[in-house]
Parts: sequence; C-alpha cells; structure tokens
Amino acid sequence: MEHPAEVLVYDRVELRRKRLVDVDAQHRLVLESLEHLTPWMPWASGYSRDSLLEHLTETQAAWESGQAYDYMVVSEGEIVGSCSLMRRIGPGGLEIGYWIHPERTGRGLVTMAAAALVEAAFALPGTTHVEIHHDEANTASGAVPRRLGFTVVSREKDTTRGGAPAESGITVIHRLDRAAR
Repeated sequence: MEHPAEVLVYDRVELRRKRLVDVDAQHRLVLESLEHLTPWMPWASGYSRDSLLEHLTETQAAWESGQAYDYMVVSEGEIVGSCSLMRRIGPGGLEIGYWIHPERTGRGLVTMAAAALVEAAFALPGTTHVEIHHDEANTASGAVPRRLGFTVVSREKDTTRGGAPAESGITVIHRLDRAAR
C-alpha cells in the first residue's frame, strides 16, 4: 500500500507525521487549546494524556494500514495544530480533518495544511475525491474548503459525531473531485 510522505510542506506550514515521541509537545498544545476545541470536538471534553497516548498508538496502526494519516501542523518551527487524511467516506475518497491552536487562527495556516493534504490525497492511487465535513455552526471550519474550491454536496443530520456543545447537529459536506482540479 502506498502512503503519503511523512513530511509535507506547503507555503508556511510543514506537516509532520504524528509519533509517540512527540507526546509532550502534543499534550501541551491540546491543553492550551482545550477551551477552543471543546465546543466543536467531542473528544476534547474527555481529553487526558492517557487518551492522547491511546490516540497516538491508534494513529500508528492506522497509518500502517492506510486507514488514516495523522499529522502535526508546524509553523515557524512550532507545533500549532493537527490534521488528518482519513479513509472513512467510502471507496476512492479521503476525508480531511483539522484544528489549530486558538492563537494561530486567522492566518491561513489551516487552509495551507488542508491544501497540502489535498495534494497528498490526489497523489495516492485510486483517490477520486476529497471531502471536508464540519458542523454547520462552525463557520471557521467551513471557510477552509470554500477557499480551496470545494463544493458543498450535502447537509445531513448528524447521528455519529457525538454532539459537542456548540454543534448544531447538521453536518456540511464539501467535496473536491479529482476531475475538477
């Protein structure tokens, strides 16, 4: 199975494959971002160092199996967020997920990280489309796919995300097809 590169560079961001050795830096980043993440990320309300270790262990296995590719977002030499390519939307598709430290929002870093993931996704054999899913109330997350030329393909009642406090319960699905590039 072919995998994307372990380091991706796009404009002012570098994406580095998540590794267990980075647990302390990632833990600090999440702790500093919890107030920002909790309204939108169901996993944030139960976050602990142990849950991070479990996540990092799972990401290693997911990478090797080709089910998901998890990266730390690095800007100016500092870890500032996290992003992923995930095989959970059916054949030919990869979904992008992301978050960033609240002090780094509004600088285009998430858009750059997502652009790097789009390039990596379409470099993998068999990828026909990439999607970004976000809650309808999370307008900041919705701005990223619009900037990258994605098209809204549906709005669906969410029954799977777990319901973070600020979520509306409606998931907006944005898609970019290989043929449209």
